[in-house]
Amino acid sequence: MNRSELLAALARHRPATAQEGQHLAATIDFVSRHEHCCRRSLAVGHITASSWIIDQDASHALLTHHRKLDRWLQLGGHVEDDSDVLAAALREAREESGLATLHAVDDGIFDIDVHPIPARRDEPAHHHYDVRFLLQADRGAQLTISDESHDLRWFSLAELCALPGDESIRRMVDKMQRRADTLSPALSR
Repeated sequence: MNRSELLAALARHRPATAQEGQHLAATIDFVSRHEHCCRRSLAVGHITASSWIIDQDASHALLTHHRKLDRWLQLGGHVEDDSDVLAAALREAREESGLATLHAVDDGIFDIDVHPIPARRDEPAHHHYDVRFLLQADRGAQLTISDESHDLRWFSLAELCALPGDESIRRMVDKMQRRADTLSPALSR
């Protein structure tokens, strides 16, 4: 997926909420203005790739307890030198979970989020323009916690709804619930 393919995929995405619509517009503007939008070295921000990983019956989602941010999040990270955002999301999900078998439910974008990243030792404050994909995995498969995490855990829908804080997690749960009837049959392929 090159930059023009990313822009086309973003244009096809239909946001679920007004806030996601704002994130989508900001992401399209960012990608349009920055030729190297996926490079981590772009100081103002960069595209990141994440995965909302659900189990076979779409009743649970896998989250990581992020070591640096000290909160439960979807798996994901930097696109690095690869401009194929879906491939980057799959790579990050495998690296952060140890799951060898992951399947994209479809190749469309599942969610878009833009969030600020505070300055660190050798990085200025910047934004992550996070492009998220819906993946499926076997909840019974062995998980391996990466160095970036404190923990990995499958959360039921009720547990996800009870997590504190993160609006984007709630938005993805809502999307998952709205699509549950169409997801389960698609996952059994």
